[in-house]
Amino acid sequence: MTPFARVAQLAEEMAATTSRLKKRAAIAQAIAAVQAAAPQSEDASLLALYLAGTPFAESDPRKLNAGGALLTRAVLVVSGATNAALTAAYRRHGDLGAATFDLLPFHAVPAQPDKPASLTLAEVAQTFAALAAARTTAARAALVETLLRRATPLEAKYLVKLMLGDMRIGVKQSLVEEAIAAAASKPEAPITPAQVRQAVMLEADLGSAVQRAFAGTLAEARMQLFHPLGFMLASPVDSPEEAIARFTANEQPSTDELQPATVSAFLEDKYDGMRAQLHCGDPNQPGRVAIYSRNRDDVTDSFPELAEAFAHVNPLLDGPLIFDGEILAWDFAQPKLRVPHSSQSHRDEWGSTNPNPSHDAPHALPFAVLGQRIGRKRVSNEMRASIPVIFMAFDLLYAKGELTLDLPLRERRNRLEVVVERLTHRTVSPLEIDPHAKDAQSNLFAPPTDNLQPAPPLPRLHLSPSRLVESAEDIDSAYAAARARSNEGVMIKAAESTYQPGRRGLAWVKLKRELATLDVVITGAEYGHGKRAGLLSDYTFAVRGPHSELLNVGKAYSGVTDAEIAELTEFLKAHTLEDQGHFRTVEPLVILEVAFNNIMRSTRHASGFALRFPRILRLRPDKPLAEIDTLARVEEIYQSQVDKPVEA
Repeated sequence: MTPFARVAQLAEEMAATTSRLKKRAAIAQAIAAVQAAAPQSEDASLLALYLAGTPFAESDPRKLNAGGALLTRAVLVVSGATNAALTAAYRRHGDLGAATFDLLPFHAVPAQPDKPASLTLAEVAQTFAALAAARTTAARAALVETLLRRATPLEAKYLVKLMLGDMRIGVKQSLVEEAIAAAASKPEAPITPAQVRQAVMLEADLGSAVQRAFAGTLAEARMQLFHPLGFMLASPVDSPEEAIARFTANEQPSTDELQPATVSAFLEDKYDGMRAQLHCGDPNQPGRVAIYSRNRDDVTDSFPELAEAFAHVNPLLDGPLIFDGEILAWDFAQPKLRVPHSSQSHRDEWGSTNPNPSHDAPHALPFAVLGQRIGRKRVSNEMRASIPVIFMAFDLLYAKGELTLDLPLRERRNRLEVVVERLTHRTVSPLEIDPHAKDAQSNLFAPPTDNLQPAPPLPRLHLSPSRLVESAEDIDSAYAAARARSNEGVMIKAAESTYQPGRRGLAWVKLKRELATLDVVITGAEYGHGKRAGLLSDYTFAVRGPHSELLNVGKAYSGVTDAEIAELTEFLKAHTLEDQGHFRTVEPLVILEVAFNNIMRSTRHASGFALRFPRILRLRPDKPLAEIDTLARVEEIYQSQVDKPVEA
């Protein structure tokens, strides 16, 4: 049986090594050694899984349900340390696992006579399984405390990191996949990282890929639905000219004359919604639908009307499907849209759900509206009616029993259009469902329980409009039109590009122009994490109110250099008004210029506003506090937004 110490020691070695080649070689050697010593066990699989920082395979729906609060309490109980000691250790490292390592040697629990000599990988796996099955916090806490008591300080360090899902050792899953290929390769049967990566992508199980690699069955891996594939990402560009340059190829001239540049890219609106991947139509699980966020979280419960609509996909006729797209809060622009009186509280907050009264056609609502749906486990009829949602599809990743990732976008788009045309009239669900129905799926079109006229089923699957781009001027006008439709900007995608999961390359680009900038003052600072541990690197900032009072409008941590962070840390420590441990209220002396995507109404800050995606452009030591921007300026920018919600 392989001790967990093997993982802890190797992880410590990885954290101290910057060379990718050395890391890959060490991991490959460890996997090969464990497989050779225990070929009939799952130890090599667990070693690979734990080094990648995941307690369970990606396809495994189980969760440990052991968050930072529970682990912090367990560390205090097992170590005997005080809260102050733990806070100091955490501030030194910005990492609970490293803090645990500091505390355990000095507050060791007395040795237990019946304590086994070492903690094994199999025992850790058994504890993780028990944690996922435990029904109470007390039961989970007892399991974690027992595990930590059996661990050495180094093992405890990486057990805590693993349970938090943040190893911080510079090892990504892709590196472990490369190491698996190296460990299992034979001269007569070499294995490439691409073969391992393909198997992992199909089955979402790194541990299974280890077993397949050594057994020579990687090619037998088959696609399983209901685990998220990696999302392909877009790179930002600052101008239409920069965008068009990415997708322009000079044809080889057949004469002495220069041939005109050709463009081969698709142009789409960039919506202000939530990127999502939707799985449906599995013949082995009829009616099951899963929706995954960009962070690979299952968010299906937050959007039950989408699950209801896509449950109508017929596995026999349509087959399993995976869509890439965007969840949007949607104004169906139907005067007869049935909104119950109980939704009035939402309408009072946001005003009309139509951000632009001139819109006659259905259109997307701002993210500020959709945001109220995100993270909800229970969605009431009131919420369904006041914030309707749709799925805007722009790519097709799996259809007719095959992944389409390696097909060019042009072909994927053609297939997507065929699928959407076939499904649009079936992927429907009503604004509300009968709250008394025992089975919502069988009562999708049940009449409401009040005396209002029932609403017709609404189409939930939409196809993102797309067309070939012709010039920079074309992009510029398309951008203006997209903003007029209350969307964020435009996407430009190479027509021949394959779908590259988890990659942010140059095949897709996005044009989003900054709305404006504000000069603000830092009013608070938090300690960072990881390499920013011990540094005040997260800054809360404010504008001036009507009576010169400072009103917070946001928080930012990106855009400043490491040297600037170090200088700011010393300065803000010296000008602290209130030290609350992890957060400090500071004197309003440091002026920043910040950019942002848009401004939302918010009760989070005293100003009543929040900047969305703020980022620091530069420090402004040249500006005095009296010249920072005002709340009136924030209100002015807010009112200028074409995509803001219309207020009552």
